[in-house]
Amino acid sequence: MRVVIWLALLCSAAAYAEDPLDAALAELQPSSLTIGEQRAELAWFVEASKPFQGVQVRVIAERIATHRYEANVLAPLFSQLTGITVIHEISGEDDVVNKLRTQQETGLRLYDAYVSDSDLLGQHFRDNQVLVLSDFMAGEGASVTLPTLDLQDFIGLPFVTAPDGKLYQLPDQQFANLYWYRQDWFARPQLRQAFRQRYGYELDVPQNWSAYEDIAAFFSEQVKELDGQRVYGHMDYGGFDPSLGWRLSDAWLGMAGVGDKGLPNGLPVDDWGIRVENCRPVGASMARGGALDSPAAVYALQQYIDWLQRYAPADAQQMSFNQAGTVAAQGHIAQQIFWYTAFTADYTQAGSAMVDAEGKPKWRVAPSPRGAYWQDGMKSGYQDVGAWTLLKATPLRQRQAAWLYAQFVVAKSVSLRKTLVGLTPIRRSDIESSALLAAAPGLGGLIEFYRSPAAQRWTPTGANVPDYSGMASLWWRQLHPAVAGKLSAAQALHNLAKVFDQHLQQVGQRQQHPCAPKLNPTRAPIDWLKQAGAPWPALTDERPPGRTLPYEEALRAWD
Repeated sequence: MRVVIWLALLCSAAAYAEDPLDAALAELQPSSLTIGEQRAELAWFVEASKPFQGVQVRVIAERIATHRYEANVLAPLFSQLTGITVIHEISGEDDVVNKLRTQQETGLRLYDAYVSDSDLLGQHFRDNQVLVLSDFMAGEGASVTLPTLDLQDFIGLPFVTAPDGKLYQLPDQQFANLYWYRQDWFARPQLRQAFRQRYGYELDVPQNWSAYEDIAAFFSEQVKELDGQRVYGHMDYGGFDPSLGWRLSDAWLGMAGVGDKGLPNGLPVDDWGIRVENCRPVGASMARGGALDSPAAVYALQQYIDWLQRYAPADAQQMSFNQAGTVAAQGHIAQQIFWYTAFTADYTQAGSAMVDAEGKPKWRVAPSPRGAYWQDGMKSGYQDVGAWTLLKATPLRQRQAAWLYAQFVVAKSVSLRKTLVGLTPIRRSDIESSALLAAAPGLGGLIEFYRSPAAQRWTPTGANVPDYSGMASLWWRQLHPAVAGKLSAAQALHNLAKVFDQHLQQVGQRQQHPCAPKLNPTRAPIDWLKQAGAPWPALTDERPPGRTLPYEEALRAWD
């Protein structure tokens, strides 16, 4: 009798261990939910997915740690729970954008959902092809919309909400461009003394581009070597690659002060230099009231080129985003003016040159310094929001199944665990959780950024750009000749502004929308430069005195 009971208990334990819901609970710890709440939320997915068992959905996302975790762990977990097979493809950002564009232009069903940047929001709400999620959740998607989705908990919700007040995308991951530096080097007394003697102020967090340049020159040209290795005061990239365009379009001009004051991107001229009037883009060139070829833009691009050539490792000039992203983790870079927090996981690994013997980071992140044309009230920095995007043309059954998976990977049952893996937080409840607060000392200021109001002032490209997938490629193709030394910064920007205007005109002819582009007539640029606001006339001094602040004081800017 005892043997029978023992066998029964053993079989019961084995069945319990193999229960997909229990397997999911084991993987998805910690959570901001209680175990009971988590179990109930996961059980909802099991029940809601019953009509879709056997359905296969294809999704695609860019190549970062967060999406690798989704593809390798969460997609199989979801399939085990629901019976819906998910093929979660990982590719380069440019490939994701191009495939979305191809699907929209040809009608071919390549994927059932995309994790694409909220930078495309201006295109989505004008071209009438992307599923309006707020309408879908109230209509055909109501039965497959998670009751505990809690949209207001998403910190990036404003970035995926169009000017019409509707939700077009669902945030999946977020990362920002922040200033990154080697705190351990900046704290060395001999380096601090040498910097003070040479420049007359403290080696601390730079507040303007002049101070950043002084620090870059100090490490690259004066210090040169630390702990037996060649060191550099700057890191960036300049290869002939689509990512060069994102590097420059993702608020480099904005941080220089090219656009107007006003959030999220400058009103009426944004950080792409595009003037928008009554929601209509009216031009990017100064001749049409834009600022893409303005003195501030020329200053911004020239600084980018000069720093890359003078202060970064020589091979950086041929690198792309993915190649350059973890270079500083090798331990020979003193600072980066715009460091993508998506790489935080690579800079916190045990045994890395970027952590000390106790596992604490040797580096910190802080607000990025601003260029000479920047004024208080302008955009403070760039934030990437990768968000779930579905198309209206996708068959309803596929849309509903894909929507279930999209919600699963951002649900409260999943999001905290995913955040700890990829370090790209999307929910306020996760940021305020004890787990992330405990992890904060090892993340160099990342959590402090997301717990501050700055998380709303670092913004994506926004709704002004009416055709992001078409216009993003213009940046790198037109500006790389200047980065490579084949054209002047002024000539490259003049060319870019010209093709921007041409593209805006073409989009305006194609889009049937009240906010479609409609170009201003051309005028002499001097007429616009005399008016208040952007485009700004040239400053007599583009290199004011350098200014730095101690780390703790610099962080107060986030409040």
